[in-house]
Amino acid sequence: MTTNTENQNNSLDIVKWGIAVILIAAAVIGNQAFGEASVVVRTLGVIVAFVIAGFIALQTVKGKEALSFAREAHIEVRKVVWPTRQEALNTTFIVLAATAVVAVILWGFDWVLLRVVNLITGV
Repeated sequence: MTTNTENQNNSLDIVKWGIAVILIAAAVIGNQAFGEASVVVRTLGVIVAFVIAGFIALQTVKGKEALSFAREAHIEVRKVVWPTRQEALNTTFIVLAATAVVAVILWGFDWVLLRVVNLITGV
């Protein structure tokens, strides 16, 4: 009994995803086909088609899982302790200084190797 219900849900999800894809394709093709129409009208048409396709996609199992994941991610982002402006500036300056030091070291190695190759090849 549950297998039959799962198969029906899976089939219905496939139909819903198909409709969502067809709506998005219609929005893209319609936007291209009606190129002479007002940009505002075409933009509104694309936005409406994408919203309807998104609403249909959210009715599927995968869509509900994605929405749940997005909500949980939003909750986790609110828990993050963001650095202060001063901490961000200090970290940026440390990264810039370390990058400059590594650049000078690599330039020195390059200069030494160039001199060695010139000495060996006689150029």
